[in-house]
Amino acid sequence: MGEFYNYLTVGKYSSFSKAIIINFYHDTKIFYMIRLILVIFSLCILGSPGLNAQAVKFDRNKLEAINVSMSMERLMGKEVVKVIKDSTIAEVDEPTFAKLKGITFKNGTIEVKVFSRLLPNAPELARGFIGIAFRINDNNSKFEGIYVRPTNGRANSQLRRNRSIQYFSFPDYKFDRLRKEAPGEYESYADMGLNEWIKLKIMILDNQAKLFINDNKQPSLVVNDLKHGAAASGSIGLWVDVGTEGFFADVIIQQDK
Repeated sequence: MGEFYNYLTVGKYSSFSKAIIINFYHDTKIFYMIRLILVIFSLCILGSPGLNAQAVKFDRNKLEAINVSMSMERLMGKEVVKVIKDSTIAEVDEPTFAKLKGITFKNGTIEVKVFSRLLPNAPELARGFIGIAFRINDNNSKFEGIYVRPTNGRANSQLRRNRSIQYFSFPDYKFDRLRKEAPGEYESYADMGLNEWIKLKIMILDNQAKLFINDNKQPSLVVNDLKHGAAASGSIGLWVDVGTEGFFADVIIQQDK
């Protein structure tokens, strides 16, 4: 643009024409400088999506096994945490997770990729249960949870499909109570299957949680009354249930300020 400016100012133009051209040139430079300043201001002062996101690097010392066995492995080129429920825990929807240490989460977004297999000794009722526990209190006696049942996603039974996703709240609101008292309200359908990566994104704000599957723009499940209330906060857990060999990768946590 500088060469263009020199060409115009030495060319055969009247003084009046040159003045107009020079003013236009300088105004254009000022316009683009202002645009650049506004962009920098937006990024640095106002913030941008993902700016305060934390990618979790798996470290055994930063994970606590709660009623599960866990190991650090590689699966399909990804660094993963493998989690299997302790077989001595007979009840379902229990605190059975690899708990992230040093995190206090209240509102924000949790993203994770999960991969579920059925164990060789999985019972008939096994569905590949795998998901996320959040707002876990210090002694693991209270938390919220959302998980998926991958075998249901492509089942021939429509009823099972409708139960591909589940919300529960430990200890008082497990899936069976919620299903009895509010049929269909805390369960939903989404396409998924065993032995494939499923991306889960949970957006939590006060009493509400929304689950998005595989980058879908619309949530597959909306919960508007998290049972422990808007004030609850706590850690995050990589959760599994009976019969599942669960793998977790690419955990990203973004907390609202």
